[in-house]
Amino acid sequence: MKFLDEAKIYLRSGDGGAGCTSFRREKFVEFGGPDGGNGGRGGDVVFEASADLNTLIDFRYRQHFKARAGSHGRGANMTGASVPPTVIVVPVGTQVLAEDKKTLLFDLVQPGQRAVACRGGDGGFGNANYKSSTNRAPRRADPGRPGEERWVWLRLKLIADAGLVGAPNAGKSTFLSAVSAAKPKVADYPFTTIVPHLGVVGVGNKTFVLADIPGLIQGAGDGAGLGDRFLGHIERCRALLHLIDATQDDVAGVYCTIRQELERYDAALAAKPVLLALSKCDALPEEDLAVQADWLEAAAGQRPHLVSSVSGFGLAALLQDLLQLVEEERRDDETSAAPWRPEVGT
Repeated sequence: MKFLDEAKIYLRSGDGGAGCTSFRREKFVEFGGPDGGNGGRGGDVVFEASADLNTLIDFRYRQHFKARAGSHGRGANMTGASVPPTVIVVPVGTQVLAEDKKTLLFDLVQPGQRAVACRGGDGGFGNANYKSSTNRAPRRADPGRPGEERWVWLRLKLIADAGLVGAPNAGKSTFLSAVSAAKPKVADYPFTTIVPHLGVVGVGNKTFVLADIPGLIQGAGDGAGLGDRFLGHIERCRALLHLIDATQDDVAGVYCTIRQELERYDAALAAKPVLLALSKCDALPEEDLAVQADWLEAAAGQRPHLVSSVSGFGLAALLQDLLQLVEEERRDDETSAAPWRPEVGT
């Protein structure tokens, strides 16, 4: 299945049904009164978040979503049938933006969460509704109200517990494939990863979800390379794991570049708790590795983990520390977050 994290779609809710002009006509009833029923309500257009999806690829093949109109009223005081909503199922983590691509309309972050994007038109009144003491035979009936229409952008931001960041070719995909069942493409050239990947990491009897995004380069926060489009996928992560290639000449400089790009994109993203790790440690002798670790510690203020995704060296200790960090953030989120309640009318 191809990964697609952005799509533009057209929405239109249903028009309300028209009211009916009708009069009661029965044998031996000379002056039957008005009995025109009201029109039914048009269908809403509703978004619903589902945990069973992880891409917006379906919206590449269908961009128009229109709800049905309500039924017209009929004689004998029969009200037209209202129409059920047209439900558009999207992955959990989908944001619905206005046509300007900036105004956030809805943020669907929990399975089953619903949001009404376009409300259906109300049905028109039939002539029975206008009967009064002074107007015993009204001939007025109203048309239904029109539905709403709009273009919206869908933007998917993956929901994971921890996110992998680093420069291109830092070994992020190899790391993800080594600690989970995910199978991202692995090759010895920059930008091997061009779409995000998720993997479930098991540590003892506990698990957490790890996200891998394409490598970051200078200017990524402003859109250079594959930058800002994919940084959104780690905005929701509780913690970050910053992998740095131990064979780089200037590991401290690489670290500072990535930190600057995170801050340029979003200060809240840069403020997330971070673990540091030097990858590909099996490619250096111990003396050189210790020098690289000292340089990185001086720049970052924390001692990096030394790991090798190929040999498995240092992975267990790193994953244990990452799990502990994720669990601490989970507890903080649970104590501070208000419970989600369905939107009224959904």
